[in-house]
Amino acid sequence: MRRVSAKTILLVLLALLFIPVQAPAVELSMGEAINKAGRQRMLTQRIIKTYCQMGQDIRYRIAKKQRKASLDLFAAQLAELKKFKVNSSVTQALAQVSTLWTPFHQLAAGKPNRASAEAVRQAGEELLNASHRIVVLLETASGTSTGKLVNMAGRQRMLSQRMANLYMLRSWKFQQPLYESDYKKAVADFDSALLQLRTAPENTPEIDQALTGVKEQWDLFSLGNNLEDGNFVPSLVIRSLDKILVAMNKITGMYAALM
Repeated sequence: MRRVSAKTILLVLLALLFIPVQAPAVELSMGEAINKAGRQRMLTQRIIKTYCQMGQDIRYRIAKKQRKASLDLFAAQLAELKKFKVNSSVTQALAQVSTLWTPFHQLAAGKPNRASAEAVRQAGEELLNASHRIVVLLETASGTSTGKLVNMAGRQRMLSQRMANLYMLRSWKFQQPLYESDYKKAVADFDSALLQLRTAPENTPEIDQALTGVKEQWDLFSLGNNLEDGNFVPSLVIRSLDKILVAMNKITGMYAALM
C-alpha cells in the first residue's frame, strides 16, 4: 500500500478546516518544529471533539472525515518530529508520546459510543500533557522570545478544540464538575494569552491585524459560551471555535516564520 506523506495529510486536514497552507520545507526549522509539536496538542483535543460529535450524530460525516485526518496527521507529524534531532530530553519525550499514542489511537478510532467517551478523554489528557512537554522543551532549546510566542499562539489552537470537546461532553449529558471547571479554565487561559499576544513587541503589522480579527471572533463567541443554562447549541459552537482555530493556525505560522 502506498504511504501517504505528512504533507498530503496536512493539506487534507487543513482543507477540511478551510486553512490556507504553504508547502512545508523539506527540513524542519526550529520555528516549524515548535509549530508542529504545538499542533499535536490541538489534534489530541480535536480527536476527542470529533469522537463526541460523531457519537451524538452532529454533522457526522464531516466529523468522521476530520477525525481520520486528525489521527493521520498526528502520526505523520510524530514521525517528522522524531527525525528532528535536538537533545536527549526531546528524544525521550517523543518516545513517551509514542507510547501513549498507540492506546489513544485504538480508543479514538473505534465506533463512538457514550460508554467509552470518558476513556477517550482520559487517554487524550495524558497524550496532551506529554505532547505539551515536547513543545516546552523545544521552546527552551530555541532560546528565543519568538519561540515562546509560537508556543503560546499554538496553544490557542489547542484551547479552541479543548473548549469544543468539553462543550460536546456536556451536551452529551456528562455532568462531571471537572468538565465545567476545565472549560472555564480554557476560556480564561485563551483570554489571557490573547491579550499577551496582542501586546507582544515582536508582532508585525500583519500579525497585529490577524490578532484583531481573532479578538472580534472571540468576543462574539464569548457572548454565548455559557454551559450553566443547559441550552446547548453544539453545531454553532463548533463552527465558531473552528473559525478561531483557522485564524490561530495561520498566526502561529506567522510567528514560526519569524524564527
